[in-house]
Amino acid sequence: MPDIPRNAIWLPIFAGLCASLVSIGLARFAYTPLIPSLIEAHWFAASDVVFLGAANLVGYLIGALIGHPLAQRTSNRTALRLMMLAVTLAFFACAFPLSVSWFFGWRLLSGIAGGAIMVLVAATVLPHVPASRKGLASGAIFLGLGLGIAGSGTIVPPLLSLGLQQTWLGLGVLALVLTAASWFGWPSSVPHPTVSTPGKSTPTSMNPAVYLLFAQYAFMAAGLVPAMVFLVDYVARGLGAGQHVGALIWVMYGLGAIIGPVSYGFLADRLGAKLGIRLVLVVQAIAVGLLSISSAFAALALLAVIIGSFPPGIVPLALARVHELVPEHHQQQIAWSRATVSFATFQALSGFAYSALFNASGGQHALMFEMAAGAIVVALLLELAVRLLSRRDDKACGCPTAA
Repeated sequence: MPDIPRNAIWLPIFAGLCASLVSIGLARFAYTPLIPSLIEAHWFAASDVVFLGAANLVGYLIGALIGHPLAQRTSNRTALRLMMLAVTLAFFACAFPLSVSWFFGWRLLSGIAGGAIMVLVAATVLPHVPASRKGLASGAIFLGLGLGIAGSGTIVPPLLSLGLQQTWLGLGVLALVLTAASWFGWPSSVPHPTVSTPGKSTPTSMNPAVYLLFAQYAFMAAGLVPAMVFLVDYVARGLGAGQHVGALIWVMYGLGAIIGPVSYGFLADRLGAKLGIRLVLVVQAIAVGLLSISSAFAALALLAVIIGSFPPGIVPLALARVHELVPEHHQQQIAWSRATVSFATFQALSGFAYSALFNASGGQHALMFEMAAGAIVVALLLELAVRLLSRRDDKACGCPTAA
């Protein structure tokens, strides 16, 4: 594998940060502060706007499934470049609300690009980074999600003052600039790992705890969707605080998103990923539950920071857990790809489920947050249930009890 000169290591890291910033940080999260304006400008009905938000989540699932096959047909570098171009094109296309199906298709495409980038970006950049800097590089890549969320909260309001169409065009220009800035930062392609791996190994000996992680990760996805989609609308229209206050709360959410990858990575280093996940799930369940009964600005701002740390922060924490459970590199790639698909599947399904429930309930935001808190509690209880079953089986066979 060709090495990158030490003084150029930042180039692929920067490219990875740009990719996560454009494809997920902006493509997904910039949509949330736009929801009230899309409704008020009569671009789409309220029910359609929430439905269109779920299109990106469905695309994310598709992208997670096709990311590796696409890279095998071309190369990781080419696939990543194409996906960033697709997101950029989608921003420009969304400036023209020709129909619900037109908008749905472009939101779907941006989600596909985000899912493909998520499964490819770390595998493309990290092999070229010295072992001593892999943790920092991983944190920097996922920090792009947080920067995108925070950026959407600070960039969207000024753009909206120019008009809704100008906002989409402005986001497209920003995505184009970041795509161009990262274009030559991707490391040169290396021989595909599948060629050099003797026999296509399957994770038959994979630690059973990995499958527990898949299930937990899936319910985490279901738990983060409501705040990701409804938070600004809840503050602006649900509480009647207005678009400006909603944007301020989204900035606080973005601040949490910036803090998340670093703080969650710190938890993984100091406490271990397993205990770190438990702690995070407890805190998130409480925070999301409190969101459903909170209306004071200070409380909403604090909860937004805590909840905002979850979507980008859980990614490096879950990846660290995969590395704890799966020592072999090729198996790690398989496990992480499957974890991403599990996450994306539940994210997409819950996106449509919350959309249907929101419309059926007459726009009850609090109900969405209560359901989200329940999903996070389920993720926490899953591990406890597995531990109890494991102990019962150990006692039945006379085996030593697992720690």
